[in-house]
Amino acid sequence: MPGVPTQPALDFLAVYEELFPFVWRVARRRGIPDAMLDDICQDVFVIVHRRLPEFEGRSSVKSWVYGILNNVVLMHHRTTRRAPGRTDFDPDLIVDAGPDPADAASGAQAAKIAQAMLASLSDEQRSIFILVELEGMTVPEAAEAEQLNLNTAYARLRAARAAFSAAVTRFQAQERRRTV
Repeated sequence: MPGVPTQPALDFLAVYEELFPFVWRVARRRGIPDAMLDDICQDVFVIVHRRLPEFEGRSSVKSWVYGILNNVVLMHHRTTRRAPGRTDFDPDLIVDAGPDPADAASGAQAAKIAQAMLASLSDEQRSIFILVELEGMTVPEAAEAEQLNLNTAYARLRAARAAFSAAVTRFQAQERRRTV
């Protein structure tokens, strides 16, 4: 139509290069084991590649890709729940191990603790908490990514912060009892 501005087509390679680290981190933090991360990221970007021409720009590309990632992660979790021998979380999901063995052990322990605290949150709380607190999204961006009403997003984030804080308090109390 003449006079109607058209949105320039998005370049898949640019989207991939910009958002791959985000997809990788969020997938790890959502409980995808390291052995499955490549497959999950590939699944996400195959869908992005296929659907990129359909992207209408009603949200940010990051929010749109997150929506795809969320669906892929949820499908993976549903599938693995049915599989025998399923493990909930890889112990190194949050902290990457450093080259020093002492740092690696400390990092792995911190990752186990942090992941256990994240696992104590409901799926809805964990999703919003990861996006805002760990990925640095604003609450409106996270609400858009999660397709939530803004007030619902703020309520879930408040509940997630309270639950996470309670998990930290329980852990600290357990540690104090162990050292006494």
